[in-house]
Amino acid sequence: MIAIVDYKAGNLASVKKAFDHLGAETMVTDQPEAVAQADKIVLPGVGHFAATKALDESGLRETIIERIEQKVPFLGICVGMQWMLASSEEAPDVHGLALWPGECSRFPFRVKSPHVGWNSLQIRNGSSRLLRGIGDGTFVYFTHSYRVPLLSSTAAECEYGGGFSAAVEQDNLFGVQFHPEKSGSAGLRILENFCGI
Repeated sequence: MIAIVDYKAGNLASVKKAFDHLGAETMVTDQPEAVAQADKIVLPGVGHFAATKALDESGLRETIIERIEQKVPFLGICVGMQWMLASSEEAPDVHGLALWPGECSRFPFRVKSPHVGWNSLQIRNGSSRLLRGIGDGTFVYFTHSYRVPLLSSTAAECEYGGGFSAAVEQDNLFGVQFHPEKSGSAGLRILENFCGI
């Protein structure tokens, strides 16, 4: 069972529909008890980083941390991926999981923000389980104003006002800045790969 975490800020219907298309067993939930029983966890995200504060208030943050420590596969999408870092300039008083060092930053003023639309991936980790079968230069769909810096765990990067992490992967931790549920066949392949991890 894949738990799709509902903290009132994710593109839940589209994410669930994509997993349903793949035949995956999912549940959309805001209950820590349900997340604690899931085989895999997906944290979607749309909008402001401050929305992740609801995860603290509901008890979901603590449960997610426990499950990550138990090596349950975790996938953060868009703001869900940004939450995996320590913080974001968008809401400096809200703490992320600090699974990786660093802070999400806004795109430089020289480029239009938000970064919306199709952009290509530069695959950095050819052994990525999440990106298996995804070729270098594959286009995926983005919509965001803040970005994760390049990290040692960056599996794919994207160029827009400088390079940033488009996908991260380390052990049971996975994150994508783009929206796989809106990225056509490539996005479905990525979600299918996650189902098989």
